[in-house]
Amino acid sequence: MAVFESVLVANRGEIARRVFRTCRELGIRTIAIYTALDADAPHVRDADEAVEVVSYLDADAVVNAAAEAGAEAVHPGYGFLSERAEFARAVAKAGLTWVGPTPEVIEQMGRKDAAREIAVAAGVPVVPRGEDSPYPLLVKAAAGGGGKGMRIVRSPEELDEARAAAAREALSAFGDETLLIEKYVERGRHIEVQVFGDTHGNVIHLFERDCSTQRRHQKVIEEAPAPTLTDEQRNLVLTSAVALAKQVGYTGAGTVEFLLDDATGDAYFLEMNTRLQVEHPVTEEITGVDLVALQLRVAAGEPLGITQDDVRVDGHAIEVRVYAEDAFEGFLPQAGRTSLVRWPAGSRVEHALESEQVVSTAYDPMLAKIIVHGADREEARAAMIKALDATAVLGLTTNTGFLRVLAASDAFRDAEIDTAWLDRNEVPAPDPEVPRTLVAWVSAMLAAASDTTTPFRADGWRLAGTPAPTIVDLDRTVTVDRPSGRVDTHLVRQISAADHVLVAIVDGVRHWAAINVQPGLAEIVHQGHRFDFSPPDRVAGAAAHHSDGAVEAKMPGTVIDVRVQVGDQVDEGQVLGVMEAMKMEVSLKAPFAGTVTVVGAAAGSQVPLGAELFVVEVADE
Repeated sequence: MAVFESVLVANRGEIARRVFRTCRELGIRTIAIYTALDADAPHVRDADEAVEVVSYLDADAVVNAAAEAGAEAVHPGYGFLSERAEFARAVAKAGLTWVGPTPEVIEQMGRKDAAREIAVAAGVPVVPRGEDSPYPLLVKAAAGGGGKGMRIVRSPEELDEARAAAAREALSAFGDETLLIEKYVERGRHIEVQVFGDTHGNVIHLFERDCSTQRRHQKVIEEAPAPTLTDEQRNLVLTSAVALAKQVGYTGAGTVEFLLDDATGDAYFLEMNTRLQVEHPVTEEITGVDLVALQLRVAAGEPLGITQDDVRVDGHAIEVRVYAEDAFEGFLPQAGRTSLVRWPAGSRVEHALESEQVVSTAYDPMLAKIIVHGADREEARAAMIKALDATAVLGLTTNTGFLRVLAASDAFRDAEIDTAWLDRNEVPAPDPEVPRTLVAWVSAMLAAASDTTTPFRADGWRLAGTPAPTIVDLDRTVTVDRPSGRVDTHLVRQISAADHVLVAIVDGVRHWAAINVQPGLAEIVHQGHRFDFSPPDRVAGAAAHHSDGAVEAKMPGTVIDVRVQVGDQVDEGQVLGVMEAMKMEVSLKAPFAGTVTVVGAAAGSQVPLGAELFVVEVADE
């Protein structure tokens, strides 16, 4: 029997679809909200009803949409308004049920400074304050989360600039520039505990997750259970999380985050997230508990229905986050239209990305989550590599190839990755040789195509249509010219092709790839990574600094600071302006000393990838 008749999800994308899925299973009518930009989005089609709003951040409009659609409850998902106490109050004031903790708890735990004091009262260990610690220090926003408003400070000289940058980012993201300064743990593990409380005084944990594989405080790979904890450390974080939740009177789903110092083995409370987490699926996979269903049950006033003794760990689960970013070019945000999207069969995939879909920088860059489960960690890791091999996004660069290299690495296999590992180490880019061979093979076949029964057409590789013949037997040597001038030959013995997908045996090894070769366009996804072998004038994201002194936008986004005017004399490397997109700031620097002759955008301007923002002319010698 459904706990509610209808639920509006105040969110978009994959999390809205995730909540809708459980609602459908429970027989609950689903209601989506959307902006004009999202009118044709998958989450809109998934819902039984959809209401347009101007912005997902307009609390009044969202509440009005819920009332208009006859919703009984509002589920906030994560991000957007999910941790805004005033939104939770507005939902309740409208006579609707808020699926989450009380507004008072959101306020207390949503601020890192207040949460710290509550943790101390509950006997939970906390990170030492900055004044009690030597450098390095961590400057972080007291409000919000998601890695925004954080800066590492390694010397007193860096402190003022770090404070200013963190405060600016925090004010923009959360409307609050209050900062905390604490000890920075150079090598630590990010451990978080899933807790649940109900209105009947019950609080339990659903074990822990390890989210140490992160870059600049943004999580990349999550897993459960945490592979490196000792029994003593695990008991400490689990009991501390429950104690904290009881101390504050927590109801619903929450996550208590800890930092485990590799050098000392000590665990410190970091913060509490008063919502469902992005990485909640790995907890669901190892416990068998539907966390969304449990959220709805608690919001309806029912007891949890399970005790601590009922929660057991089964196997190991791993999740990766697929982002619209170029991980091998500074993790720069990407935007554009996908031509083909293929998700792996046999894995849990939560996404809102389809073929022929436009991805902009208007929203978070996360496109999907891929989740696998295995009897143990190594089985799960192997399943993840297989899943990433079978994932393909053409037309848009994503971090999927980076995730595949990382999951297959010795460091991840051996659970050596700490929270700063990706900031210290470079993940090698995939070898382009096999993808180049496959593109060369298809290009040669296209050039010679005359038989319309083959999987090739003279006007390009087919995007859709009837499947091609299952297998083409051949014994063909393909010559590949490399950019370095080296010429290699490869024997392609067998190939099958259908709807953009190749399965080929190259030099005796079987390869799967998605490919799009047309006049002037040659792109391929191999082992998750997208290679673009198109002519240079078709490749997006050409070098930002040209020999003529032009400085282009390295990513689509917003110009947030312009520091020069036409006629200014600048030094090589001097910052001309700053761009921001998808939680990332990028400084635009002068390629050499000279005079600024063009300033192509003002602060606040939205600019596309490759837009000419500045031109510097070389100084006279």
